Amino acid sequence: MTVSYAPFNMGSVRVSLGAPLFLIAGPCVIESEEHAFQMARRIRDTARDAGIPYVFKASYDKANRSSGKAFRGPGLVEGLRVLERIRRELEVPVLTDVHQVEEVAAAAAVVDVLQIPAFLCRQTDLIQAAARSGCVVNLKKGQFLAPWDMRAVLDKFRLAAPAAGVILTERGASFGYNNLVVDMRVFPIMRALGAPVVYDVTHSLQLPGAAGDSSGGMPQYIETLARAGVAAGVDGIFLEVHDDPAHALSDGANALPLARLAGLLRQVKAVDRAVRENPV
Repeated sequence: MTVSYAPFNMGSVRVSLGAPLFLIAGPCVIESEEHAFQMARRIRDTARDAGIPYVFKASYDKANRSSGKAFRGPGLVEGLRVLERIRRELEVPVLTDVHQVEEVAAAAAVVDVLQIPAFLCRQTDLIQAAARSGCVVNLKKGQFLAPWDMRAVLDKFRLAAPAAGVILTERGASFGYNNLVVDMRVFPIMRALGAPVVYDVTHSLQLPGAAGDSSGGMPQYIETLARAGVAAGVDGIFLEVHDDPAHALSDGANALPLARLAGLLRQVKAVDRAVRENPV
């Protein structure tokens, strides 16, 4: 399949057909200022040691938790203050998700990448507000969509901002109840739509709602699927990483333990190199 898209930057991270594989990683949600800062610093250093460009991610408000009693985060104002500090002091690009049009301007003033959650990927007003924000936008493919359905989502985005930077992210497709699967054909199909593609490895191993009032997960397969996704051909990978997943306040069941990150990055970098050196 022919792949073509205009290059752009996420802060210091270059996204183009010839650019190296990049990493988007961090905890699911800002649990505290100190925890988010230390996670960003430690992941940044690990990615730097591996020679992989890095974007920090964390949410200020998880508005789509399974339970109304679940921890959601510090909220817009405090959360953006924490993200601004991380971006400024650690000198890393930052990604966060927005759930309402009213949040877009405030978030765009602080971060490099706005993310449209998978459940909201058909919300025209939200997509187009993000497109016009001046930020790069990461459009997550809904678990209920086929990969070619993202053409219409991408068209909505480009109607609002034809030249803006945009990424398409795969995070699994619903497969019966409480389960997700990843069809590796998704990656070349979505790249052929004319946008770089990211594989959200950890969310694709989520078991939605399987724990009753929260989601379960299968983190033992993170390295396996990460290698497979990179071999299929992606521009970047997305990982939720936590230093203590068992006590994480959101999505710990499918998070990658920080202690496993360095080994995973060595593996995916080697796979990415092999793919680039042996084009088909």
